[in-house]
Amino acid sequence: MHFTEAGVDEFLVIFNQNKNAIRNFEGCTHLELLRDAEDENTYTTLSHWKDAESLEKYRKSELFSSVWGRVKTLFSERTQAFSLEKYIEL
Repeated sequence: MHFTEAGVDEFLVIFNQNKNAIRNFEGCTHLELLRDAEDENTYTTLSHWKDAESLEKYRKSELFSSVWGRVKTLFSERTQAFSLEKYIEL
């Protein structure tokens, strides 16, 4: 997620206010916030979900709707979301 310079602080407040609720949402097994090493206005959330149905339930929840509704107004450019699956583990 690429934020405006002014949007970063507000995003961090929103994330900190909601991280426990997201982490404790049924099916979420892991949540972390990562910041780009070269661009301090770029962040990524990394979450692990028990299954695709749990993630979809979260995406349709009031929690997601209220958080996303506030966060998306702070972007400096269009963001991306995608799901990954483990391919090779060493």
